[in-house]
Amino acid sequence: MSVFVALTFSGVALGAIYFLAASGLSLIYGLMDILNFAHGLFMTLGAYAAWDVATHVPVSWGAPFVFVVALVAAVAGGALAAGLTEVLVIRPLYGRPVSQILVTIGLDLAVTGLLLGGFGSNSLSVPVPLWMMEASHIGGVNLPNADFVALLGGVVILVALEWFLRRTRYGIIIRAGVENRAMVSALGINVARAFSVVFVIGGAMAGVAGLLYAVVFSGDLISPTQGDSLLIFAFIVVVIGGLGSIRGSAIAALMVGLVQDYTNFYWGSHSGMAEIGNLSVVLLLALVLEWRPRGLFGSTL
Repeated sequence: MSVFVALTFSGVALGAIYFLAASGLSLIYGLMDILNFAHGLFMTLGAYAAWDVATHVPVSWGAPFVFVVALVAAVAGGALAAGLTEVLVIRPLYGRPVSQILVTIGLDLAVTGLLLGGFGSNSLSVPVPLWMMEASHIGGVNLPNADFVALLGGVVILVALEWFLRRTRYGIIIRAGVENRAMVSALGINVARAFSVVFVIGGAMAGVAGLLYAVVFSGDLISPTQGDSLLIFAFIVVVIGGLGSIRGSAIAALMVGLVQDYTNFYWGSHSGMAEIGNLSVVLLLALVLEWRPRGLFGSTL
């Protein structure tokens, strides 16, 4: 029973990371109708920004403070990358979805290549507090402390997004701009600026996802291609949950994380198929689309 509890908690933590990665994608598509294939790049750049800042902060300041600074750097790195991408790359291509897809794929490949050239293919270690590498003994089960951080991050982002979209002026403007951009613009509201805010928020969440994935599931290591690997699961989560549905992405992320963890342990460890969990996620995607082609929660926020 303790093994099942530990697996469940690990799957939920993995699902929280997937939600952080997918929420920005879902937000950008749902509000702006843009499939951004450079989203994985935002995760990678956020992780590298965290590494760069953390390695320049004096160790004497304490590991917890260094990690908080690294987290802020990940948010800033992802947000800056997303903001520049929206202004310089996406904005001139509004209304041209094929061009947007091709350009964002090209941008991802180009910058990933630059990272490989600059840092090499070797992974870099992100400094983390010692307690995050330890486990807490709860109810007879050892649960990794890093998983608690991932779960907390996912919950905070979900609540913050719902509050932003439903309760703030900017959130209301953004949702209104989606429904009727011309009318909102006629009222003197700068919809383009609001959409830029959406892109920046999505990039900020991607940066957090990139750092936490490295800390929780990659042994504190980051690499130039880690964002692309995480992007695959983020797209699967968005499609299962329903394009544009934040709540759907949250539920789908939990499903994907749990299915992947259960399958890897109960089937993969006995069959010797290390990647069976990835296959199970693809099968889950196929089953959901067969049953509900629009995903679990349609395509609305």
